[in-house]
Amino acid sequence: MPRRRAVPTLASLCLQSLAQHMQSFWAKDYSDNYLDEYEFRFLVGPFNDLACGLVQELLRLLGTSRRLSRAALHLLLLPHLRQLSLRHCPALANNALGHLVVLRCQGLSSLDLGGCGRLSPAVLVDVAEGLPRLSRLGLAHTQANVQVLSAVGSCCRLLRELDVSGCRKVTPRALRHLGYDPLARAPGCPALRVLLARDLEPDGDAAAAVAFLLLALPRLDVLAHGAVPDALRLLHAGQLDGTADPEGFPALRELARGRGGPPLTLPLRQLEELEEDALGTGRAVCPRAEELSVWLGDGPGPAGLRELPAWECLSRLTLGCAGQRGRALAEVLPLAEALGTRLHALTLHGFSCPDPLSLPALLAGCPGLQSFSTELHVPPDPHAPAEPPTLPPRWATDLLPQGLPQLQSFSLALAGPVPAAHVPVLSSTLASVLSRAPRLQSLCLLALPFPLDSVLEPELGELQELSLAGSQVSPHTVWHLLGSEGPLRRLDLSRCPDIHRRDYDGFLQFVRRQRLDLDITWE
Repeated sequence: MPRRRAVPTLASLCLQSLAQHMQSFWAKDYSDNYLDEYEFRFLVGPFNDLACGLVQELLRLLGTSRRLSRAALHLLLLPHLRQLSLRHCPALANNALGHLVVLRCQGLSSLDLGGCGRLSPAVLVDVAEGLPRLSRLGLAHTQANVQVLSAVGSCCRLLRELDVSGCRKVTPRALRHLGYDPLARAPGCPALRVLLARDLEPDGDAAAAVAFLLLALPRLDVLAHGAVPDALRLLHAGQLDGTADPEGFPALRELARGRGGPPLTLPLRQLEELEEDALGTGRAVCPRAEELSVWLGDGPGPAGLRELPAWECLSRLTLGCAGQRGRALAEVLPLAEALGTRLHALTLHGFSCPDPLSLPALLAGCPGLQSFSTELHVPPDPHAPAEPPTLPPRWATDLLPQGLPQLQSFSLALAGPVPAAHVPVLSSTLASVLSRAPRLQSLCLLALPFPLDSVLEPELGELQELSLAGSQVSPHTVWHLLGSEGPLRRLDLSRCPDIHRRDYDGFLQFVRRQRLDLDITWE
């Protein structure tokens, strides 16, 4: 059966006791006497002696249990804190708190203010100027603006990761301040490697602004912005001429000269939202990319896919069908064979599966997979027999000759009904995955419209997370899972048509009675 809940460690019990009494004792005293006196520094308590990691764990415990108050948060802003996330308590993050963070936590290396929309741009500027040791900064969905980005670019010299996604006061042109300080005429953020800038306010020429970033930030290997493909086209075509910039930024051609070449190449490891016809350009400019996200059109064949194996470092791939007709899963088979064992993660959206054998063939061609996820549409088969085939008591498990020895995560979702003739092959494929993937930890079988009882009958090895949302599974099989050996910790039975409230209540009672470390979801 799933493992019993472990005996809490002494450190865990002490933290839980602190969390339990924080509000009634120390936070109450602080609220009554010092909360609005922002010149007051610290209140002595057991939390002052906690190591950095334990302070962070105490903050997490208070946040997840909804016991984190403004007073408790003030008390835990300690000088030796190295990581702080306010993402789970944005309502507590006002301007006064922002000043306290800068005043008390000079040693922070990681600060996440995602969603803290009450912090003014002026306070965010103070954060950037007052915490020079930051290597990670999260400003997603905040009031960050061009002044904030200018401060980050000028002062955060050690910054390696920055998230400004969803900031409505940030435009692509404003992002240029991260790469160059026009007042000091000096480069900015020399160590920046990851910049997440999705869903920003649009402006006139996003492609040129993103191209500026790609040239000005020499270590940037992840840039998440929708204009990256257009910027790559611009750089590949050498369209770097333009009038002098009135704001004092150098021209693209001047930046390009500092990057060497021709040909111009960039160190980007990850490319998102590439269209099929842009694959050649992407490979020419970013030959060392390891992770790609590609949208395929309704073209006549897999011509664009032939570009992908030429990326020598490619190991993680997402393919989506943007056209109305979609693509057949069989079109991916030559790509899988070409990439072979070096493909570690594969995600497929919007493909059709008229031939059920294409799924096991695809998996067999990628024995090095660590993660696989697909959403498939199975079109009706006009030649299917009127009577469904007789299902065997146990499924064959020989569809994956080499197995999937590295697979840790597998997800399969089906859209619409499945022809009866497809069920034996799909069931045997799942049985093969479960028996030939010894390291499988996460399994999602979503909206599968055929019985899964016989597929889930064998022992599930090292499986920790199992989602059967919307699929056909009986209460008997769930009881089998509860009694089987293994480290299962999460079981999602949401919208399973054969699981009812009385079944769910019985499962919960068994888990509580046996003190199992297992969370079951049902609705």
